[in-house]
Amino acid sequence: MAPALTDSATTASHRLDAPLELFPDGLRTTGQHPPLYDQIHPFDRFPRQITGPTVWKAEDYHDNPEKWTHAFTPSQVEELSAASDAFLASKTPLTGISKSNFPLPTLAPFLETLRKDLVDGKGFILFKGFPVEKWGNHKCAIAYMGLGTYLGYFVSQNSRGHVLGHVKDLGEDAEQIDKVRIYRTNARQFFHSDDSDIVGLLCIAKALEGGESDLVSSHHVYNTLAVERPDILKTLTEPIWYFDRKGETSKGEDEYIRTSVVYLERGENGRVYTKWDPYYVRSLNRFSDAGIIPPMSDAQQEALKVLEETCVRLSLHMVLDVGDIQFLANSHIFHARTAYTDHAPPMPRRHLMRLWLATPEHEGGWKLPFWDSNEKKRGGIQVDDQPPVAPLDAE
Repeated sequence: MAPALTDSATTASHRLDAPLELFPDGLRTTGQHPPLYDQIHPFDRFPRQITGPTVWKAEDYHDNPEKWTHAFTPSQVEELSAASDAFLASKTPLTGISKSNFPLPTLAPFLETLRKDLVDGKGFILFKGFPVEKWGNHKCAIAYMGLGTYLGYFVSQNSRGHVLGHVKDLGEDAEQIDKVRIYRTNARQFFHSDDSDIVGLLCIAKALEGGESDLVSSHHVYNTLAVERPDILKTLTEPIWYFDRKGETSKGEDEYIRTSVVYLERGENGRVYTKWDPYYVRSLNRFSDAGIIPPMSDAQQEALKVLEETCVRLSLHMVLDVGDIQFLANSHIFHARTAYTDHAPPMPRRHLMRLWLATPEHEGGWKLPFWDSNEKKRGGIQVDDQPPVAPLDAE
């Protein structure tokens, strides 16, 4: 049985006795787990149409980059540089970075407004002009993570405890989707959401070709399906989906999670929340072939296909150049990536630094139908007591 939202014993177990100078927000991410099944509602409880700033169309932004891009000003770059140099001089490990030791007096109000727009508004922004080539990877990582502390709390992105992730082709076999995480390959990523409230991507190096980004408002997708294919939408709200853990499990945990794709927030007038990644759904044959879980039905197979096609049709395309940072909200944005080809050596391979950030309920985050909704480091991937680490490159 999943713990209650007020289960103090579970809350304490995720903080443990961690040294604050190394892990200011606690040692453990809460990790992956099933939803609170009594908070999964039938389709007739869902809105017929979603309205508000979370619903946007690609044509609203395609020819209006000023609505969704922000070029760092020279003074903002200098403020980030000074804070990074001071943090580096303190010899504090990267896992110990926080707002208290990374002061941004003039940027902080802007970032607070941005945080609200990410969580409750259009849900994305593209920063430009981060001086990657001038600063190098170490200082970039400090400045990037320091910026991230104003948007949320770092959560682990894999079984190794990486709170600074690296999207890079490591030559792993993208066909082995039951074992391999696609961000470690050059394969196409279908529309999905990550296991955090906010995801950030900093472009360190571009591919020779491909690796371009697509976003779509999942609320616009919802409204479109509600008109065109309400049967698909109904299938997505039912707790009949199984998500693979791909071996990133703690002792005693199941290798998969039974869940829904589309939820309602807890409470009155709850917003529509989506949690989806087709690679984690398609990789479960080893369990369905053994009769441990049911195979996907024809209705589910069609839902998977129609959802992707609808996202593609409605998406906003963007290209991340070196020094660009994309932040987006996973609660109401799906994102995708085209396949790519790297430059030949000695040119660097495509490389994005990634952050997964949590925004707990008590700080304005969504009231999610999961036991950890009010935890500081909710979501992410946690295996046993693996502490957070922040490597400067892929490993």
